[in-house]
Amino acid sequence: MDLNSKYPAISDLRSKARKRIPHFAWEYLDSATGDESTLHRNRSALDAIQFVPRGLRGEIKPQLATEFLGKTYSAPFGIAPVGMSGLMWPGAEKTLAGFAANAKIPYGMSTVATTTPEDVAPYLGDMGWFQMYPPRDEAIRNDMIKRVKDAGFTTLVVTIDVPAQSRRERQIRGGLVQPPRLTPRILAQVAGCPEWALRTALNGKPRMKMIETYGKAVMESVASLPSNNHVGYLLRTAPDHSYVKLLRDAWDGPLIVKGVMCPDDAAPLQGLGVDAVWVSNHAGRQFSGSPAAIDMLPAVKAATDLPIIFDSGIEGGLDILRALALGADFVMMGRAWHYALGAIGAKGPAHLYDMLVDDLTSNMIQIAATHLSDLPDLLHKY
Repeated sequence: MDLNSKYPAISDLRSKARKRIPHFAWEYLDSATGDESTLHRNRSALDAIQFVPRGLRGEIKPQLATEFLGKTYSAPFGIAPVGMSGLMWPGAEKTLAGFAANAKIPYGMSTVATTTPEDVAPYLGDMGWFQMYPPRDEAIRNDMIKRVKDAGFTTLVVTIDVPAQSRRERQIRGGLVQPPRLTPRILAQVAGCPEWALRTALNGKPRMKMIETYGKAVMESVASLPSNNHVGYLLRTAPDHSYVKLLRDAWDGPLIVKGVMCPDDAAPLQGLGVDAVWVSNHAGRQFSGSPAAIDMLPAVKAATDLPIIFDSGIEGGLDILRALALGADFVMMGRAWHYALGAIGAKGPAHLYDMLVDDLTSNMIQIAATHLSDLPDLLHKY
């Protein structure tokens, strides 16, 4: 049976991945915070966005190649940064970076990845985006920027929507701490996932290697921390406008501000030299009282002339079209790529990419959209 027959949807990849990833790692990947109401609002709000099918338009040949921030990508979507990516599937960062370089889509690496910029550098091509949780210490910030630039990352993404740790109750219940500790409970979960266990043994215990570079003294002072309050939080700050300006002065490539939900936050960014705004509610992982990110997208779009990236709740090609129709210029996904890795390993990213391209193409034909720029005019407005 071919992969498309066995895993025709992201939900199929998710179901399979849940069986192959230990519970503590699964909860880190799949959970939101609080009662997870923001996660559910993201889904409901996307479902409410509709297009009108159109006929009598002849043969439609959708064009998916997308120009964004001076590069041409093969499709209007990319791989969003996910913290501790290699915890979900060993070697995830290198696998995803290498796939993105070949597929010509952006790969976002997190500050709290399980590898370093130097280790992932050979896989990046020119598709690497680095997501920075803003360090409080100036020397750490400058060193991090230099390392990222030297490793070949072309785009810097600063995240502003994590000013403090969130509760993430499911994640805490899962039992993961930082640095990871092999308790009897964790060992029992690992034993039930033999391929994950073998690959982890070959790759080494998943740790936040870049953060540990700077947090060694701090880490030596604590036995362990819950995974929602790891050492990365002890090193970062809540940025303001002056911090963004410091990054702009230090970074000579595209600069993106991620985690913008309020139009008032978007409005000043162009004047600070930012190149794009990323609308996101952290996929429900940070604040349970947030509106759906897609509901805020039009207002943020109206507040700025900057290009817009969108994430939060995207579960397929139709959702990508919905976000583009409401004003996004590009869409990023995080969890889905890790479902794909967890389900079928190294073949997963290519299968997911093909699935998304096929879904985009099929849905665009249904609504007679040849170009992505056609989408706003095809929304249901009757």
